[in-house]
Amino acid sequence: MKSLADIQADVLRLAEQHGIADKDLPTFGRSRDGGYPHIEVGAGTYHYVNVERGEEISRLSTREYDELLYWVCADLTHGMAFAFELRHRVAGRDSRRMAFERQLDLLVRISPAMADRRAEEIGEILVKSPYVDRGA
Repeated sequence: MKSLADIQADVLRLAEQHGIADKDLPTFGRSRDGGYPHIEVGAGTYHYVNVERGEEISRLSTREYDELLYWVCADLTHGMAFAFELRHRVAGRDSRRMAFERQLDLLVRISPAMADRRAEEIGEILVKSPYVDRGA
């Protein structure tokens, strides 16, 4: 089991290697609120927690370190991908598709296995909530 300090060092190293801004990173052991995630470690379990307006809005828990890293990387690349899409928006095009493509490009640089897993999740999203591009 990795300590909070070890996790923080790993995440900071990952962020530096992939150009992820510190402001986008989760906090460690404490919440900054506002819907930003933080990581907790306790009783042999890693927790990825979001708090907004003082209320916990989500908590993912696992004993697997790779699972925790996946949640962190998927979250970080999601934000980066949708920021990219916003700057490159194409009228009439499903904005999710550009963002999802960008997210997979970012994730594959971190871990091809993470990109494959996210691609499966994206496929499920698009099956449940399809969108037909208008005029593209």
